[in-house]
This record gives sequence, structure tokens and C-alpha cells, in this order.
Amino acid sequence: MVKLLVCVAWPYANAPIHLGHVAGSLLPPDIFSKYHRLLGNEVLMVSGSDQHGTPITVKADKEGVTPETIAERYHAINKQAIEGLDIEFSLFTKTHTANHFEVVNDMFLTLREKDHLYKKGTQQYYCPRCEKFLPDRYVEGRCPSCGNEKARGDQCEKCGKTFEGGELLDATCLHCATAPEMRETEHYFLKLSAFQEPLIEWVSGKEEWRPSVKLFTQNWLEGGLQDRPITRDMAWGIPVPLPGWEGKVIYVWFEAVIGYLSASKEWAKMIGRPEEWKAYWQDPEVRSYYFLGKDNIPFHTIIWPAMLMGYGGLNLPFDVPANEFLTFKGDKLSKSRGTSIDIPSMLKRFEVDAIRYYLAVNMPENKDSDFSWDDFETKVNNELVATLGNFYHRVLSFTYKHFGEVPSFKGSEDERREVTDAIDHARREVSSNIEACEFKRALKAIMDLAQFGNRYFDAVGPWALIKKDRERCGSALNLNLELVKALAVMSYPFLPRSGEGAWMLLGQEGTVTSAGWDAINAALPGGQKLKEPKPLFSKIAVEKEGAASVFKGFEALNLRVGRITDVRDHPNADSLLLMQVDIGRPVQIVAGLKAYYSLEELKGRKVVVVSNLRPAKLRGYESQGMLLAAEGGEVVALLSPPDDAEPGQAVNSGMTPGEKQIEFKDFQKLTLRVGTVLSKEQVSVGREIRCQCPDVEAGSRVAVFLPAPEAGEGLLLFTEKGAPIAADARLPDGANIR
Repeated sequence: MVKLLVCVAWPYANAPIHLGHVAGSLLPPDIFSKYHRLLGNEVLMVSGSDQHGTPITVKADKEGVTPETIAERYHAINKQAIEGLDIEFSLFTKTHTANHFEVVNDMFLTLREKDHLYKKGTQQYYCPRCEKFLPDRYVEGRCPSCGNEKARGDQCEKCGKTFEGGELLDATCLHCATAPEMRETEHYFLKLSAFQEPLIEWVSGKEEWRPSVKLFTQNWLEGGLQDRPITRDMAWGIPVPLPGWEGKVIYVWFEAVIGYLSASKEWAKMIGRPEEWKAYWQDPEVRSYYFLGKDNIPFHTIIWPAMLMGYGGLNLPFDVPANEFLTFKGDKLSKSRGTSIDIPSMLKRFEVDAIRYYLAVNMPENKDSDFSWDDFETKVNNELVATLGNFYHRVLSFTYKHFGEVPSFKGSEDERREVTDAIDHARREVSSNIEACEFKRALKAIMDLAQFGNRYFDAVGPWALIKKDRERCGSALNLNLELVKALAVMSYPFLPRSGEGAWMLLGQEGTVTSAGWDAINAALPGGQKLKEPKPLFSKIAVEKEGAASVFKGFEALNLRVGRITDVRDHPNADSLLLMQVDIGRPVQIVAGLKAYYSLEELKGRKVVVVSNLRPAKLRGYESQGMLLAAEGGEVVALLSPPDDAEPGQAVNSGMTPGEKQIEFKDFQKLTLRVGTVLSKEQVSVGREIRCQCPDVEAGSRVAVFLPAPEAGEGLLLFTEKGAPIAADARLPDGANIR
């Protein structure tokens, strides 16, 4: 038994995690950790939400809420999505905690005390109108290299060029569109240049690193390391722990990597052994693995090791198996670019193991790989279902039908050896490749064994053998069941639900995890009762253009829970009401509800608001949004958020809400209907449609988005906490929501 530290890159808490996060840095460490836990090794796997930095503050400014509101919202959404994918952390925490502040402050002060930090004046963008220094993401302008008009203050995402302060052309403040000035401000710098030679020597010995990671790192080192600022002028983040430095925080790139250490310390406190973290960080025999995307390589192979060297007494990374990018139609999956397929949406549509299988078999280990809906459907249906799922089901079904238990093996050793040799070969391949972080090769070895199983089952022909020689048929099925068991255990790190499912159908005691990796070769006892089999995978069907485009109209909306704080008659229109609504920020809405609600009924009521509708003047008063109501016959009724929903909470079914303003005519093109929940996968909107609603009670009246009026599939309107938006019981199924 050995100890391993598994550190996973921290996703920003500014939007739901997407497929790129999972393929790049979340699924690989989970496969690695699950495998090592099966071996009986002790694995500490840590990560959390990166809650500081400008992506969070930019989003908070757009929504008119605090950065902490955004950070906590997406921490909860992403933690739930990670758990929904069966990814198991020892601790998935967050950076906005007292524990993290304490550990970061200790690192900062220790490096300062050891003379690895120094103060220096630097030129930064300053907005004279906002009267504050502007972080990089608050400056936008034209790239001097490619002419991109939307380049940020520090980098152009289009061509990748990085800038020094003042190099951006036609720069403007994102807040107020004023041209910023360059002013001097004082910051702390990390003496990164002093670590160049120690880092070169350390990296030269890293033979286990992927060639791409090592080459990238060596190129950085050969270019010469420059000292880097580790503080910035901001209010949101970890304050610099020194008097006279008020209004400045520790740079997020510096404090986020310290999260691996702070999470380990938090975990140790959580389990009641506060010194236990030292076993993973100070024992030189313990290997630490850092899983991340290639854009994070220098932070983990240069900057974090330099910080650890400067601090002293802590292990440096053993391996940094960084993945390339998962792309969609050639573009990097990115929250900031708006090209992402988010995990909450995927989990509502597809089985967990189907998602995990495709991302594992298409993992961008050594080069970028492209996600396509056609390929997703093909690989799941033609490989996972048709090969592994088919083998499981045909063996278990036939044996259950004719024996009901594990038949005893009464054949020859040569017959057994053919199967055990195939199992042993696959076991060696899977083990060696997972330990080398070559997950695609490991999965291929598993699927090769499943293909062998299908060929072997066909070759012994149990359907004919059962009629001629029941004993020989039983022996052949015993060996097929051994293959099922071996596949269940080997596939578990990749496909935990089906692995446990196959294990259970074999009638095995306990779980795959409790049985461990050696259960691959443990004999199945004859006479063990089998469970009634059921398919462990289902075929999937995606629309031709893919799920993202099917629900594209819904993604354009930015729906929010609101509370009507004040309502009065419109001064210039008899049928209109003038309302003040809290959606996390105050907005004014003009609505034609006077014929259906009294002022008393409306005041204090929770509502659903289209918050990104372009403002329009209605009879002299600006309306800054629209309330969603349903109309059926004589009944007009507002949609109702759940009782525990707070103003400002998103109504988006886990999808990324629209950032841009939309026109009323665009909203009119969308189809929203009232429906009744029939089952976990069916809703009536005047006709039955497919709709994922696993936690909603049958008979509930709900609001449903349809990608087209006659679509056979819909999407329930949920809050970000997973609670459905309710519709009035008086409304008929199919009533229009407007």
C-alpha cells in the first residue's frame, strides 16, 4: 500500500463546468484515483472552486450582484455536477474560506520573510471616471498583432498574444467605456528569475512527464524567467496581509495553486486528524500528480514548484499529466468564449457512464480532440452499448434463464487458460497504462477484452450447446461470467455505475470497491445465485445538429427569480401596472396584468423575469424586463418559483444563461408551454413529449421549453438549485407562456 496525492485544477466559479473541463482535468484524475483505491492505495484527491479573480467580478457586475453571490452559486452548481458524474474527491472545497486565507497568508509571509518577494512600482491601467485601477479583464481594445477589437488588457484570445500594460490599442474601460490612463501603482513581485537554474535541473530529471509537457516547460525556462507581480488592485480576493496595503489583494494565479495545500489541510481537519496532510506533503516517498489542461502547464511546472522551493519542506510535483484541449467544431470549449456544452445539461439528457465513456475514449491526451454529437452517438451506441453492454447482457441473460446461478466449471485447463490468459493480458495492459496516465489505451484494452468476450460467446454457441450437453454449456458460461466479472472490475474506474451494476447482477457480495483489483482473478463460486438481468446501457439519440443547438433559443434567455417589491397603476394606461421588482438588483417592469390581479395580490409575490430583454418605453415609462405568465382560455396566471427561491436566482435548468440583450420579437419566436409531469421522462403539453424530470412528482404542473412548436422533446424550467417552476393548476396542458 502506498500513498498518493492527486491535485486537480480548480475551475473558475463563474459558469457551469463544461465537457472541456471534464475531459481535460476532472475525469483523468478520477479514473486514476479509482484505480489506485481498488489497488488498496491511500489516495488524497483535492480540488475546489476558484472563487476569486476577475471572471467572477465581471459576471457579478453584469448581473448587479456581489462577487460572492456568483462564486457561491457556481460552486454549488459545479459541485453537484461533479458529483453527478460520479467523480469522487476526498475534498472539493473553495478558495473563499478562512482556511484558504490562512494558508495563503502563511505562504505569502514566509516567501517575503525569506526574501523571495519584493516591492516594485508598475504601470497599470487606471480609469479616471471610475477612479480605480482596472484589472486586465476590465480593459478591452484592439490587438496590435491581429486587429481583434475585443482583446483584453493582458491577452488577445483570438491570436494568443500577451501584452504589457499600455500596449493595447484604443483601450477602453469595460465599466464606462472611458479611455484609461497609465498610472504607477506598487505591487509585490515573486523573484521567479532566481529559481531558473534549480528549475532547469529539476525538470531535466522528469523522464515520466509527457513529452509535450516537458518540452513546453523547457521552452519557457530557456526563454528566461521573469519576475511576476503577485498582488493587484482589487477589492475581491484575499487581502494582502500587511498594513498600508488596503485595497490590494493577492493575485489569483498565485493563491489558486496554494489551494492544493490548503485543501489538504482542510481535509485533515475535516477527518479529525489535523496533522494528516503532512503524510502527503512532507514524505518524500509520496508521489503527487497534478491533472490540468495545457493552458495551466507553466503554473504547475514552473511557478508552483518555485513557490514550493522557496517555502521549503514540501514535496514538488512528481508528474503533471496535462491534457490538450477538447474542441467543438474546431474551437476550444470555453466559458469566456461562449463555446461550451455544460455538464448539468448533459446529465439531464444522458446516462453518466455514456458521458464518461465518450470523454475517456475521446480524451485529448497528446493532441486536441474534437467533440461532435454524431461521434458521441456513434461511439456510445456502436462501442459502449453494442460491445460491452451487449456482452454483459447476452451472457447474464442466457445464464440466468437456463441456470439461475453461476454454473460450476467442469471443463479442461486448456479451455480455462484461453480465457484467463485474455483476462491477464488485459489486466496488465489496463494497469500499466493507467499508472502511466495513458487512459485511452487502458480503455482500449478493456474494450478489446469485451470484443474477445463476444467472439468467445459466439464460438462456444451456448444456445446450441444447452440442447446437447448441459454440463459443457455450464462450463462455457462459467468462463463467460468470469469475463463479465473481470470487465466489471477493470471498467469500474472509467464506468463506475455499470461496473457496479454488472457486479451486482453476478450476485457478488459487497461492491467492486470493497472487493478490490484482485477480484479480477478471484474465481466465481459455482452455485452463486444470479440477479435477474437488465441492460446496463441504453442507446442514445441526439438531434442532427446536437443538443446544444436544439435548446439554443432557451440558452439565449437570462431568466431570474424576482420579487415584486412595489406595484401601482400606470399613470398613462388603464390596463397597465408599474412594478418595481427585485431580481438581485432593482428593475422596473410594465405589465398588462391589471385585469387579472389586484395590487395586493402582486406585492411581495415571487415571479419569473426575462432579465435580458432590451428595455422599452411603454406609455412613457421604461420597462426593463418581462414577467412570464401563461394564458389558457379566460385564465392568465404568472409562473411561480419555488418557495425557497431567492431574488436573482437563475432559472436556466443548469444551462449557461444568455449574456446579450434580446429583442421582444426574438422572445416571441420561442415556444414555452404549460405541462403536467407524467413520469420521470414524460410530460404532457397537450400531447406526450420526452422531458427529463426525475425529481418532480407526477401530476405537477410545470413550465416547459420546446425547441419547436411540434417538438417531441422539451426542457423543464428549473432554478439553479434544481427546483421546477410551477404553473397554475387552472391552466390546460399546452397553454402558451408569454
